[in-house]
Amino acid sequence: MKLSDVLIKPILSEKANKQAEKMNRYAFVVDRKANKLEIKRAVEAFYGVQVEEVNTMVMPSKLKAKYTKAGFIVGRKPAKKKALVTVVAGETIDLYGNV
Repeated sequence: MKLSDVLIKPILSEKANKQAEKMNRYAFVVDRKANKLEIKRAVEAFYGVQVEEVNTMVMPSKLKAKYTKAGFIVGRKPAKKKALVTVVAGETIDLYGNV
């Protein structure tokens, strides 16, 4: 798997920001087939930091339903994989630099 295909997007939420400030831990949505070694290499290559630890979790798909004028619509949100990447103390990733 190519390194550019591993990282899909960073997770920008209040919880992720608190973890980034306190524990140097950053959250990313990654490809479902990517393993921890590929995620580590991708973060080190794209952001220029040393990765200390990678934790992954697979979030299952969810059933979503809404009521509209056309009737009751039922669908699924796709499953996704999240990675929590802890970088070495003293290093940071600037996720808001390109916004």
